[in-house]
Amino acid sequence: MAVEVPRNAQNLVKPSWLKVRAPGSPEYLETKKIVKTLKLHTVCEEAQCPNIGECWSHHTATFMIMGELCTRKCHFCSVKKGTSETLQALDPFEPERVGLAVKELGLKHAVITSVDRDDVADNGASHFLKTIKAIRTHAPGCKIELLIPDLKGTRKDLETILSAKVDVLNHNIETVPRLYKKVRPGAGYIRSLSIHRWAKEIDPSVITKTGIMVGLGETKEEVLAVMDDLRATGIDVMTIGQYLRPSQKQLPVREFITPEEFKEYETEGMKRGFKFVESGPFVRSSYHAWKHTADVAVRE
Repeated sequence: MAVEVPRNAQNLVKPSWLKVRAPGSPEYLETKKIVKTLKLHTVCEEAQCPNIGECWSHHTATFMIMGELCTRKCHFCSVKKGTSETLQALDPFEPERVGLAVKELGLKHAVITSVDRDDVADNGASHFLKTIKAIRTHAPGCKIELLIPDLKGTRKDLETILSAKVDVLNHNIETVPRLYKKVRPGAGYIRSLSIHRWAKEIDPSVITKTGIMVGLGETKEEVLAVMDDLRATGIDVMTIGQYLRPSQKQLPVREFITPEEFKEYETEGMKRGFKFVESGPFVRSSYHAWKHTADVAVRE
């Protein structure tokens, strides 16, 4: 059974399966140096991802474009929030620096995500497009996976992004419908499903992918119902991971899901027809991302 957390708990003791070593390998330090030298942001750092040591040691990083300030106020996320006074214009040279970083790291599979920039006319679609083109120029053999925001539900902007023929289009559902207002104010469950439905209509060959967090108070039945909705939308790959509170400013963890329960979710997902399900305590959207495309290619 999941390990329930008292609602008034202030200093939670994580179960043994949620403890990781502090990063510090030579490969990790080299990746960190490249990211800092090129003045780039990564979701690995901004979201305080527990897998940063493992991924950076394998010269893998998820680049976060359009700056470090987000216009949304999701209650699970530690990315800095921007205001009309603090938000800056998009950096026109950022796409080129991302392309160079992908080349220097020798990546075979690059993951590009972004903050939400609701203040930008096309929600950052053209900036994504420029970044894709820069990667194609500097690392033509690299597969490209995008983890995009909901673009305020604008199909035209999604068409702009997918005009570049990316390998994977990822947009996270994040949680079950009942918890949306609490977890993702400003977002919409149906809107996020629409992004995936449109993606398959625009480019039937693109691999679509989404992820959710568990441990926020959802029930198993609600998670399974979300799986059914995702499959009805044609989504190929699903990731499921434990929500971990970044700081006291975000929502508290309601329960710790056991490794056995994560395995059950993986089994249930595969039964429903997903081509790949990555389910585990430390799983995040871009964790083992290169495996997802390889497995889907084998199945197809």
